[in-house]
Amino acid sequence: MTVDGRVSEREQALDELRAAQRLVVVTHENPDGDAVGSLLGMQGILSALGKHCLTFIAQRDLPLPVEYRWFELPELITEPPADLAQRTIVFLDCGNVQRSPAEAFCRPGMPVLNIDHHHDNTRFGTVNLVCDEASCTAEIVWDLLGALELEPTLAVAEALYVGLITDTGRFMYENTGRRAHLMAADLIEAGVDVHDIYRRVYEDVPYGKLALLARGLSNVRRYDDGRLTMAALSAEDFAASDALESYSEGVIDHLRAVAGTELAALVRDRIGEPDARGRRKVSLRAGNDRIDVSAIARVQGGGGHRQAAGFTTGLTDGELVSFLRDQLARQT
Repeated sequence: MTVDGRVSEREQALDELRAAQRLVVVTHENPDGDAVGSLLGMQGILSALGKHCLTFIAQRDLPLPVEYRWFELPELITEPPADLAQRTIVFLDCGNVQRSPAEAFCRPGMPVLNIDHHHDNTRFGTVNLVCDEASCTAEIVWDLLGALELEPTLAVAEALYVGLITDTGRFMYENTGRRAHLMAADLIEAGVDVHDIYRRVYEDVPYGKLALLARGLSNVRRYDDGRLTMAALSAEDFAASDALESYSEGVIDHLRAVAGTELAALVRDRIGEPDARGRRKVSLRAGNDRIDVSAIARVQGGGGHRQAAGFTTGLTDGELVSFLRDQLARQT
């Protein structure tokens, strides 16, 4: 397939995957369901093609969040491989290379395949397959799987299904389209047990996660007639709840669901990072399709999707509230 006489991004990516013999797959820091799912799905596909493919996850991102720890991590490495110069690097679900612990892997002349669905992707690869109409990066990997005429193993199907359900909010977010449901049907046909995956990802919740949610919801603040809904989680909240930083995932969805909310924000201290220097993480969610939270995040050096984004900041509470109120006003 060509576009204006040029080989399409999809064909370039397929050619790169077919030609490379030694690869390493990587994703962004603090990997979520789509990052883990697309990473392990791609590793399984490349292994099925007879390639030697390593899976890189930085030591600081291990263990994975509790909901993903049941995954096996084949060919896992936590440091750059000795033969890095001989490998193609496949970045998955990275809007920009700075979001990945594997940023240091990129050296002049090295082949870098960038597969992603963020609309603000910086196209940092030597080959870029960026499909912002895809519901998740796992959907793009699923498409490549079909183009390579492979049948998914159960492990690959489960990984891609987790990427799909987490990035579409169990098929409830606005990025859920026809292809997302076709993909789900295909993966179920491959053997995915929907109830079992749901139980593994969304149930068996550690008590510390529930305790942390309670503390987060106890300090909700609302501004501008409820259009901005915020909550904060301090290091003390994590300690009192005996919670890992990853336990904060999902708290912001409760803020977004409040009637009248156009912008939801969760501010949380960075736990276990000695170089944080008082900087905190801010997660953003849009309450309707008029708000582009990725544009707000980019002002502070972050990024993401129109409906879900984030950034790291050293702003004080007052400065942060003023910034978010101003950015919301600019978009409404």
